[in-house]
Amino acid sequence: MRFLKFFLWSCVAVFCGLLLSLSGAFLYLSPNLPSVDSLRSIQLQIPLRVYSSDDKLIAEYGEMRRSPIAFDEIPKDFIAALLAAEDDNFANHYGVEVSSLMRAATQLLKTGQIQTGGSTITMQVAKNYFLTSERSFSRKINEILLALQIERELSKNEILELYVNKIYLGNRAYGIEAAAQVYYGKPIGELTLAQMAMIAGLPKAPSAFNPLANPARSKERRDWILGRMHRLGSIDQPRYEQALAEPVDATYHGASPELDAPYIAEMARAEMVGRYGSAAYTDGFRVYTTASSTRQVAANEALAAGLVEYDRRHGYRGPEAHLKDQDTWREELDKFRNQSGLLPAVVTQTGAEQITVMLRDGAEWPVSWDSMKWARAHLGTNSLGPVPRRPDDVVKVGDVVRVRIEGDTASFSQIPLAQAALVSLDPLDGSIEALTGGFSFAQSNYNRAIQAKRQPGSSFKPFIYAAALDAGYTPATLVNDSPIVFEDSLDRVWRPKNDNNTFLGPIRLREALYKSRNLVSIRLLQTLGIPYTIDYIERFGFRPEDLPPNLSLALGTATLTPMEIATGWTAFANGGYKIEPYLIERIDDRNGETIYRANPARVPAPDDADQGPTEAEVSTFAQQDAPLETSGVPEEAPRYAEQIIDERTAYIMTSMLQDVIKRGTGRRALEMGRADIAGKTGTTNESKDSWFSGYNADVVTTVWAGFDQPQSLGRHEYGGTVALPIWMHYMSDVLEGTPEHAPPEPSGILTLRIDPESGRAAPPGTPNAYFEVFRTEDTPPAMGELEPGTTAPGSPLPQSESAPMDLF
Repeated sequence: MRFLKFFLWSCVAVFCGLLLSLSGAFLYLSPNLPSVDSLRSIQLQIPLRVYSSDDKLIAEYGEMRRSPIAFDEIPKDFIAALLAAEDDNFANHYGVEVSSLMRAATQLLKTGQIQTGGSTITMQVAKNYFLTSERSFSRKINEILLALQIERELSKNEILELYVNKIYLGNRAYGIEAAAQVYYGKPIGELTLAQMAMIAGLPKAPSAFNPLANPARSKERRDWILGRMHRLGSIDQPRYEQALAEPVDATYHGASPELDAPYIAEMARAEMVGRYGSAAYTDGFRVYTTASSTRQVAANEALAAGLVEYDRRHGYRGPEAHLKDQDTWREELDKFRNQSGLLPAVVTQTGAEQITVMLRDGAEWPVSWDSMKWARAHLGTNSLGPVPRRPDDVVKVGDVVRVRIEGDTASFSQIPLAQAALVSLDPLDGSIEALTGGFSFAQSNYNRAIQAKRQPGSSFKPFIYAAALDAGYTPATLVNDSPIVFEDSLDRVWRPKNDNNTFLGPIRLREALYKSRNLVSIRLLQTLGIPYTIDYIERFGFRPEDLPPNLSLALGTATLTPMEIATGWTAFANGGYKIEPYLIERIDDRNGETIYRANPARVPAPDDADQGPTEAEVSTFAQQDAPLETSGVPEEAPRYAEQIIDERTAYIMTSMLQDVIKRGTGRRALEMGRADIAGKTGTTNESKDSWFSGYNADVVTTVWAGFDQPQSLGRHEYGGTVALPIWMHYMSDVLEGTPEHAPPEPSGILTLRIDPESGRAAPPGTPNAYFEVFRTEDTPPAMGELEPGTTAPGSPLPQSESAPMDLF
C-alpha cells in the first residue's frame, strides 16, 4: 500500500509539474504570440505581372511564383490527397494531434535525433505564417499554442486555404496553383488524380520528391498517397488503379510569356519600382501596358527581318565556334542562347545540295543550299569574298552556326552585328503601341529606343521646315541650293555640301525637302536665326542641351533617341499638338481592383475642337503626369493636349512629307500602295546612322539602325536601304486592311496654281504649273506683282554668304 500510495502521489506530482510547466510556458510565451486575426488579412507575396493591352502576359517578376486561390477553387480530390499525405484526422482534431506528438517524441528518445515534428496542417500554418524553421522546443511550443488559437478563431476551410496558398513546392512555386502551372502547365482544377497526388506529396520534402529532379522517388510518394486515399475511402478501386497506371509526366513550365516584348516589360518594371519600391515585386500588381500584341509581334518581326537582310548584304563572318569532340556537341551547344528565333546548331554533315545540323535537343535538320548562297565571306564593310559554289565553301563539320526554323524548314543565318530600334506611338494620346530596343534582349538588354542618343540626320529637317512655315515661308518659296562657305573667327572653314555633291540653284521648299537638300536647310536656319529656331523646336519636347546652337543643327547633328524623334513627329500627324508618350494604361492590385488608370493629355476630338485647352489646363499639364491612384474613383475629365504649332503648318508639312514618299528619298514605300503615308529618311555622315520616321493619322513610327559603337553601315547604305524596309514591314502589317486615313484639311488653307520657276501664282497657260497649298495669309503674289528689289512673303532675306559666323 505504501508503494502504491507513493506511486500515485508521484504520478500526481509529475502531472502537476507538467501542468505547472505548461501553464508557466503558456503564461511566458503567450504575450509574445502574434494575433491570429492577422491571418485573415495576411498579404502573401505575389509576383509582378506585366500584360499587353489585350491581356497577353509579357513578363513576371519576383522570387516567389504564386497564384492564390479560394477554398472553393480547390478540387475535392486534391483535398483528399493532401489530407491523406499530411493530416488524415484534420477534420476531427483541434489543431494538435497528441498521438503524432508522442510518436515524434518516442522517435527522438530512441534515435537521439528529430525524425518528424508530429505537426498537423494547422501547426504547419502557424509555423509557415508566424515562425521560423528553427528546430527547438520553444518554437514547437509556440507552434502548438498558435495552432490551438488558430483552430479557435478560424474555420477548417480557412485553415486549408491558408495552407495550400503558402506552402513551398519546389522550382519557385509557392502554393498549389503555382505548382500546377510549373509542373503541368495547367490550373490545379484541370489536373488528373495522379497529378494532384504528385503535388500533394511535395510539402514533406519539395526537393527529395520533386518529379523533375527525382521522378522515381516522386512516383513512390505519389503511389503511397494514392494507396492511403484508397484505404481511407476517398477513391474507389477503378480510379485507384487508373491513377497508379498513369506515368510521371511532369515537365518544367516556366513563366512563359504569351508575348515577346522584353524591352516593354523592362520599362514597365522600372516604372513600377519607381512608384512602389521593392513592394512592386511582392504585392501582386498586374500592370496593363498600352502595347498591342499584334503590333508588337509585327515590330519584332520587322526589326529582325530588316537587320538580317542588311547583315546578309555584307557577307558571312564565319562560325561562332568550332567543336571538335562529337561526344560533347550537345553539352557545348547549351552555352549558346537563342536570339530572336535564331537557334544555335552544330554542322554534322555537308553535302552537295545541303548540310545537316543538330540542335541542342539532339534533333537533326537539313539546311538547303539555296538558303546559304548569300554567304559570301565578309572581308570588310564594303568588300566581300567570292560567291560560294557549294556548302563546303561556307561551313565544315563541327561549326556552330545559326538556323531559323519555319514550319518544317531550316534556313541558314547568322546573328547581325548591327542593331536597330523601333518606336510606334498613337499620335492622339502618346500611347506606346509597339517598341523594340534591339535585335535580341538575350543579346543585350540595352534599350536603344529610349537610351541611345544618336544623330537623326535628315529625319530632323522637318522641324526646321516647320519653323520656316510658321515664320511665313511657303512650300513654293524659292531658296538657293548653291555652294556656301563659312569661316569663323578662328579661321576655321566649313564647306557643307549635299549628299551627291550637286547643286540645283533656286529650288522650291517642297522640292528641297523631298530631295533632302542640305544647303537649303542651312540657309533656312541661317535666315530664321539659331535662337529662334531652337526656341521653336523645343516645343516638340526636345531638350535645349541636345540641340547644338550652330548651323550644323540643320543637318540633324542633335543627339536624340528614337523615342524623342517619334514623339516630335506626332505633332505633324495630329494637327500640331504636343503629346507625352506613356506605357502603363492601368495597374490592378492583388484583388483585381484598379488603383491607377492613365489619363494622358489627348488631342481634342473634332467636336471638342472649339473648346481646346484653357490657359489653366495648359499651365498644369506638366504637373498632371501622375493620374488618379485611388480605387473606385470615377473617370477623370479628359485632358486636352497643348497645341504647339499651327494646325495648318502641320497639314502642309504632311503634304510635303507625302511627297518624300511619292517622289523623294522614301520612294521605296510606294510599294505599300497607300496615299496616306508621309515620312522622311535620315542618314548621317559616313552612313553611321540610318533613320526613317513616318505616319498616317493613326500611327507614328520611327526606326533607327546602326552599330552600338558608331561605324559606317556601308558605302551604299542609307536610311532608305536599312531603316525604311523595317518601317515598311511594320507599317504594312499594322495598316493592312485599314482604310486610308490622312490628317484632315483644317480651315484657313488655300490651294493655288503655282509657276514652278518663280514660286508665284501662275496665270493661265503657264507651262508645268502645279497646285500648291498655302495658309491664306501666306499666299504668294501673282507673276509681275512685285517691284524690283522686293521679296515675296516668306522669302529669305539677302545675306552675305561669306560673313564670319560662330559655326562650330
